[in-house]
Amino acid sequence: MYYVLGIDGGGTKTICLVMNEQRQILGRGEAGASNYQSIGANAALISIESAIKAAIEQTGKIQVQAICLGLAGAGRSKDIEVIQGIIRDLQQSPNLPIEWILPNNIIICHDALTALVGGIGNDVGVVVAAGTGTIVFGRNQQGQTKRVGGWGYILGDEGGAYNIAVAGMKAAMRAYDGRELSTCLVEDFKNQLGLESIEDLIEVVYRRGWGVREIASLAPVVDNAAVNGDEVAREIIDEGVRELVKATRVVVTELVGDDFEIVTVGSVWKAKSNIRKKFMESICAEFGNVRVILPRYEPAYGACLLALKQLHFS
Repeated sequence: MYYVLGIDGGGTKTICLVMNEQRQILGRGEAGASNYQSIGANAALISIESAIKAAIEQTGKIQVQAICLGLAGAGRSKDIEVIQGIIRDLQQSPNLPIEWILPNNIIICHDALTALVGGIGNDVGVVVAAGTGTIVFGRNQQGQTKRVGGWGYILGDEGGAYNIAVAGMKAAMRAYDGRELSTCLVEDFKNQLGLESIEDLIEVVYRRGWGVREIASLAPVVDNAAVNGDEVAREIIDEGVRELVKATRVVVTELVGDDFEIVTVGSVWKAKSNIRKKFMESICAEFGNVRVILPRYEPAYGACLLALKQLHFS
């Protein structure tokens, strides 16, 4: 029996699945964040080890013939070197009852690839990830890939929750100043955060030590305002959709010819203001050969499939 590990690691949590060559899931483990760029390599190692340990508690001691790690920010050679060090430490860990048989069967990739493979069930198509940040990634039948976005909250991430939340707060402040149209976002942010005045938003944003994820958590304020008919909020949401369509258009135009699928993953697609419907209508009107789908499997499942493919189980 062949066993592989598929790991999906990000800035919030780490998931590990144990799969055999028949694509049966034999164990699942979850732990904390494993984006080493934000928490450090040692902390990332601890999270990955904990997720693996939890997954194999359901299997007992096993031989692992391949491992795939789909990790946030793992696209550069320097990142891969760090992650290779983490894998070496895992193989030497006394906490993992695993016999490692990994001559060349180690795959390190960015999490957009595992989201694509997990979401669609194979490695051909396009994934449009819109959570805290955004990235569009595609792969065609010839193995060519194209990535658009994923540049982080300062340089990109248009259409993501952080971008939507910041746009909403900026609109509220402009409306309060009288520089732009009035919007219910002024009162909505006050109510959400328990502020006496919208001016107190300064204390929240600058003095509480809020990071990207805390700010991104305010995106539903804008979403709800759009649902309730606020024109300013609607325009913010519509601009986010336009950016996601624009990024997807670049990937589709460059890569894909025949019929293919686009999988949407991430929290933004669950918005009440029909973001996903608007995106689908726009992209399908432009490209008649696409189908927009919800994820069939989770990214860690995609990591397992990539590991099996390395062992020639396709």
